[in-house]
Order: sequence, then structure tokens, then C-alpha cells
Amino acid sequence: MILGNVCTRSCRFCAVDHRTQTTDYRPAAPLPPPDPLEPQYLAEAAKKLGLKYVVITSVTRDDLDDGGAGHFAKCITTLKDQIPGVKVEVLVPDFQGNLAALKTVVEAGPDVLNHNIETIPRLYAEIRPQAIFARSINLLRHAKELSAAKAGKNRIYTKSGFMVGLGEKQEEVFALLKNLRDAAVDIVTIGQYLAPSPQHAPVKEFVPPDVFGKYRDRAKALGFLQVAAGPFVRSSYQAEAVLEQSLS
Repeated sequence: MILGNVCTRSCRFCAVDHRTQTTDYRPAAPLPPPDPLEPQYLAEAAKKLGLKYVVITSVTRDDLDDGGAGHFAKCITTLKDQIPGVKVEVLVPDFQGNLAALKTVVEAGPDVLNHNIETIPRLYAEIRPQAIFARSINLLRHAKELSAAKAGKNRIYTKSGFMVGLGEKQEEVFALLKNLRDAAVDIVTIGQYLAPSPQHAPVKEFVPPDVFGKYRDRAKALGFLQVAAGPFVRSSYQAEAVLEQSLS
């Protein structure tokens, strides 16, 4: 996780520390700027661990003009420059819909660009009060379009994930899968929500395995290249294997 350990959002499913905001997404108290040495530290750590597949995620940094996109890009290019053959997956925030910021990340050449949709549209106001469903879908759609425009360069696979057990209905999950596929998302992950504490959004249901099976079957029928669905699945669940299965 890059860009610090304090988030400018306060999603009700997440235990990451967050900073109280003003009405314009800026934190009430300033956050430290991105560490310019972090890309190098990341590459050195990946080399020491012998990693050939690196997943980079971050807190949301609405206080930064580009949402941290330039820092993401530096992390990607540093890893690619220093570890021959490494594959990089990024799990990005919505950049407040800033498509120039998204382009900065795409141009850096990640192998997979992930942005989690997290839940169905109806629950956004309760679960993701500072996010907008249409904005997240639009980001995923544009990521695919920007990737397609990279003439002569490797394809970037798009990915998204969401949780179940927050009070959604099966029909709403089916509709969400259709929304994602209509945005040309390649890979989807579906997992059980677990509340980090009693102060977070409560678990409304522990979804049984057969229902995860229904979601997996529907996703495959819609044409996703790869689907990971189950109680223990998370957005980076077996990320390298999922990509390799998408390529086969």
C-alpha cells in the first residue's frame, strides 16, 4: 500500500485510518506529501522477496491534485525498470473521475488495472458515501478505452471486485455484473464482507457457497475472462494465477 496510511474517505466497510474532510474532499488537517523515495523502496523490497508479480494499492488521496496518479506511475515504471519481466497489478482509487490522472497510470503500463466497485449502487450512500457508482464504472470503461489506444503496446487487463453480505439481493448482483461487463471489465472478484469492528457496517448475511456458485456462473455467462467468487475471495485473491488463467 502506497501514499501513506491515512485515507481521505471514510467507507463504512474499511478499517484504514481516515482523516475528517471538508466539503471539497480536502482533509481538515494536511496529510504528508507522497514519499519520493517510495517507488525505489518498493522495488527494492520486491527484489528482496523475489517477487515476479506485484500488486500495488493505496489509500485514497483526494487532497492531491492528481489523486496520487503520478506516484502510482513512478512505482510501476520503477518496478518494471528494475525487475526484468515483473508483472504489476494496480488497485487504484477513483481519482474523483479525473481521466487525465487515470491516463497517467495507464501510460505507465501496468499489466492489470483494478478498481473495486465494492457493492451494488443502492448501497453506495450507506457503504461508500463519498463515492459515486457511475464514476467508478466510467473509470473502468475509460481504462479499457485508454488501453486499447496504446497502439503496439501490451494489453492492460481491467479488473474489479465487490463484497456480498451487505444487504444486496441476488438480482442486484446480477445487474452489477452486467454493468461491469458492459464496461468491458475482464476479471471480477466476489467475496464475503466481514465487518472489521462493531463500529463498521454490520454483516447482513453470510452468503452460502451455492449462491457464490450462481454469481460465478452468471459472470462466466456474461463473458468475463476470469471469475473468482467465494467466501474467502478478496480483490487480490491469487492475483497472479487469475491473470495467468485469463491469458490461457
